[in-house]
Parts: sequence; structure tokens; C-alpha cells
Amino acid sequence: MPSETDFIASADATLAAIGAALDAALDRSDVDADWSLNDGILEIDCEDHGKLIVNRHVPNREIWVAARAGGFHFRAVDGVWRDTRSGEELAAALTRLLQAQAGIEIDLTALPPPRE
Repeated sequence: MPSETDFIASADATLAAIGAALDAALDRSDVDADWSLNDGILEIDCEDHGKLIVNRHVPNREIWVAARAGGFHFRAVDGVWRDTRSGEELAAALTRLLQAQAGIEIDLTALPPPRE
């Protein structure tokens, strides 16, 4: 398990990369959405479709996602953030969730690998 400092740095880099990918996706589309990143909490406001929250959970060293489809926990496994129940990668899950919830087509292939 990474130290708290390493986990926070790794999770924050991932959250920042998601934000950059959101900017690129929203520039290419007419979807009305906005996002903000503050102290480890990435909030994506999908207007009429509600919010999607991605945040770091320091005690468990996980990234948590809350969406209309449910809640998901991702832990660093073999160089990727992986869902603790299904094994799905964070990039794939967010791509699917954002498409379903808000019609956002996002490219998350450039997410940095987590520190393990």
C-alpha cells in the first residue's frame, strides 16, 4: 500500500487528467456540462442528468465514483485503477458512466498509472 502522500499525489494526478479529458470532450461536443476539482473531489455537473462525483478516499487508498448508476470503488492493481467488485478499469467505467448519464464522449486513455 502506498504512503498517504504518494496516494494523494497519484489520485490527484488522475483527477487532474480526468478534468483535462473532460475539457477536451466538452470542447468537441454540444453537451451542457461543467466540472470542478477541489481538494480531491471532482464534481461533474451534467445539468438535467445530475452530478457524477469522483473523489479520492485516503483511508482506503481508493478512488470513489458516485453516479446515477451507483457507487464504485477503484484501487490500484497492476498499474491501473480497478473496481474492487467487478475488476473494470476506472477509465472504462468513467467512459461508460459519462456516456450513459450525460452523453459525453470522453477519451481517458491518457490516465496516469497509479502509484502502488
